[in-house]
Amino acid sequence: MNLDDFYTYKDNAVSFTREQASAFAKDVAGDFNPIHDVDAKRFCVPGDLLFSVVATKLGVSKSMRFVFQSMVNESTQVQIPNALASESDFEVCDQNEKTLMRIERSDASTSNQEFIVGLIERYVEFSGHTFPDILTPLMKSKGVMINPARPLVIYTNMEIHIDDFANGEMSLDFASASLDVDEKKGRVELKFDVEVDGTTIGHGIKNMVLGGLRAYEQSVIDTLVLEYNETKAGYLSA
Repeated sequence: MNLDDFYTYKDNAVSFTREQASAFAKDVAGDFNPIHDVDAKRFCVPGDLLFSVVATKLGVSKSMRFVFQSMVNESTQVQIPNALASESDFEVCDQNEKTLMRIERSDASTSNQEFIVGLIERYVEFSGHTFPDILTPLMKSKGVMINPARPLVIYTNMEIHIDDFANGEMSLDFASASLDVDEKKGRVELKFDVEVDGTTIGHGIKNMVLGGLRAYEQSVIDTLVLEYNETKAGYLSA
């Protein structure tokens, strides 16, 4: 992956065209959420693309938490500092000083691009396959599902903890998933392990909120997954 293909950087600001963000979602993350389509009415840049750019520009700490606070679209100018300040936490804002992402970090950091690129590539691949691979059986186990006509899945935050910035073949393995349901809202927690050459060097959590939950219907979910997979297959064969 050449991350430079998916954003424009000028005067300490990062911007994304619809085409760049949509290509990242589909070609890198394997994420075919319609909110990332070029012609989406309410277009949104993938949170994992923003995470990837920030990590590449500013480095990775052994303990980091990324909290997504506002949507990024094609008109957003993401202000990226030249270097991290001395304080442990900081905010990434747009051209109007609106907070887009809050980053909490501690412990040692690395700017080793081989390690960082490996980490973001493996994480993005994992994150992009949340639906239908993980969410569908999770919803079934709780007897609930998202509204197929207006699916509401909000990526709220992710955290990662690294014990060793080791070089080698990196992999990211799914560890566990949970869904807590409160009436029409659900909170999803996905845990994963980070390995280098077969040795676990860290772990992390991806958190999401599901809205508009309703009673689970297998036939409706089957149709939703079929349409999703057909969209994916059509794109890949084009």
